[in-house]
Amino acid sequence: GSVTYAGSGSGAFVPADQDFGGALEIVKTNAVQRLRYMGETPILPGCYLRITARVRALGGPLPEVRIAGYAGRGNGALEGVTTTGPVTPITAYGEVVEVSAIVGTGNRGGVDLVWTGAEFGHFGIDLTGPNGGVVRVDDIEIEDVSNVFLRDVVGIVDVRDYGALGDGVTDDAAAFEAADAAAQGREVLDSLPAEERGLS
Repeated sequence: GSVTYAGSGSGAFVPADQDFGGALEIVKTNAVQRLRYMGETPILPGCYLRITARVRALGGPLPEVRIAGYAGRGNGALEGVTTTGPVTPITAYGEVVEVSAIVGTGNRGGVDLVWTGAEFGHFGIDLTGPNGGVVRVDDIEIEDVSNVFLRDVVGIVDVRDYGALGDGVTDDAAAFEAADAAAQGREVLDSLPAEERGLS
């Protein structure tokens, strides 16, 4: 019933779940049943967020679950980016299934949703697979895991956080300029091989 959530369709709040405490109970009625936290979570260059949710099936056909989100910016949705994480099947009733995905602006190993140019996100889960199942969803957690990527530890700005791909095809000049502008005296890390910088 919270106005900060949308898209749950046939959802109801359960105040005392045995595993989750308070939980949202959903009956899956759509091919892709979407649940999103509608508060705007800021997406900042160099900041990496891990979105985690725990789900348990109670009855009916067993669905699959994945982290998903809406990549936003001032003028609407950011197009051309991946908005869903890996799919995890729910294989048994009563089993707590945890799913997570990492979102950030840089294309780095371990980042599931690369959102270069996004200003904010609405995060949650998708239920896919057969309809008719009943699931309960624990709190959706959003945590800063930027330290995993060493940005603050080494005091640098990484060009990958500003969209540099280093694929030998893409012109990464704008990413280098944005990283240099954001550095404010810090070192700019150019971790891309010289032959793959894609500069024109």
